[in-house]
This record gives sequence, C-alpha cells and structure tokens, in this order.
Amino acid sequence: MSETNPFAIRRRGLMLVLSSPSGAGKTTIAREILSRDDNLRMSVSATTRPKRPGEVEGQDYYFKREEDFRLMVNRQELLEHATVFGNLYGTPRKPVETSLGAGQDVLFDIDWQGTQQLRESAREDLVSIFILPPGAHELERRLKARAQDSAEVVAQRMSKAADEMSHWPEYDYVIVNQDIRTSVAQVQAILTAERLRRERQIGLGDFVRGLREG
Repeated sequence: MSETNPFAIRRRGLMLVLSSPSGAGKTTIAREILSRDDNLRMSVSATTRPKRPGEVEGQDYYFKREEDFRLMVNRQELLEHATVFGNLYGTPRKPVETSLGAGQDVLFDIDWQGTQQLRESAREDLVSIFILPPGAHELERRLKARAQDSAEVVAQRMSKAADEMSHWPEYDYVIVNQDIRTSVAQVQAILTAERLRRERQIGLGDFVRGLREG
C-alpha cells in the first residue's frame, strides 16, 4: 500500500486467453491490445516446432528440444501443454505466476486444449475469449494470404478448424472478427470489466472501511 494513500486498492492480475482457429485474427488482435495497454504482457510459450524466419528466442517462443520440453512437463514447470500439428507447446509457470502476484495481467494465445488445462488449475484468474472468423471462405483466404504455410498445411488447418470451433461454448466470451478495430475494442471492453470485478480487487475491503471511518 502507498504511504500517501493507505487504502489504495490492490488487484491480482488476470490471465486473458484468446483462442481461435488459425487465421481468424487472434494474433493481430493480441498485438494491438498489447500496444495499447501497459499493464498487459504476453505469455511466451515454449515449443518444439522449428523457428520461423524473423522469430526471436524468448520473445516469440522458447524453442526447446523435445526431451527438454518433456522434462519441463515432468517437473510441473508448465501451466498447460498440448500437441498441435505434431509439435509440443506449453506455458512456463514461473513468469506467469510472478506477473499475476504483482498485479500485472498476462495475455495468452493458446488453443482450446491449453484453455481447458488453465481452467482446471486457475479458474479464478482466467478470462477466456474465443475468436470466430466471419466465414469459412474468409478463413481460408486469410490462411493463404499469410504465406507462412504450404498448401498441405493450409488444408490441414482448415480441416481442423471445424473441430476447434466446436469448443466455443467452453469460453466466457465469443467475438466474431469481421473487423479488427471493432474486435479490438470489444476485447478491451471485456478486459476493463474483468479488471473491475469485486473479487479481483483484493484491497477493496480496506478501502471501503477507510471511507466509512472518514
């Protein structure tokens, strides 16, 4: 608590999860939200997939050998982990828990498997949003426009999208991403509201007692 304001309201951080099929726009939304909010940091995942051109170790991912990744799982050093298109992905536990304890919010770009695991271990800290594309043809167009994957991988992602989208009822919020600016504004509104939840403001009781005592 501050010396100048003994009844300052403290808050525990929250975990904001964005999930969607590949190409629905969650990564673009995440980058925009991060650029606008100083109290939000991106969770950096560990993965066994090869590094893509331009990616930076520790900034985009922690690139791991499969044996090292599995050792992290055995040591319970990951909050969640999953296999996606033959590669392993997971969230290192320590940096996230440190941020939450300091009142900083953490943004996750993970799939429904990871979200389920986070819900089981940290439901009170979790706010989950599922991003839907405006249509199947638009989703395929976006995947091809990225030019990151082969035609075979694009076909695999489209095939998997139907299964991924079936998990939308498991999320707290659902956004149809027709327009990036609108979707970003909607995510910001959700984040603002969730930060104001009574149970997250851990100094609120002391603050109200101070108001009542004058």
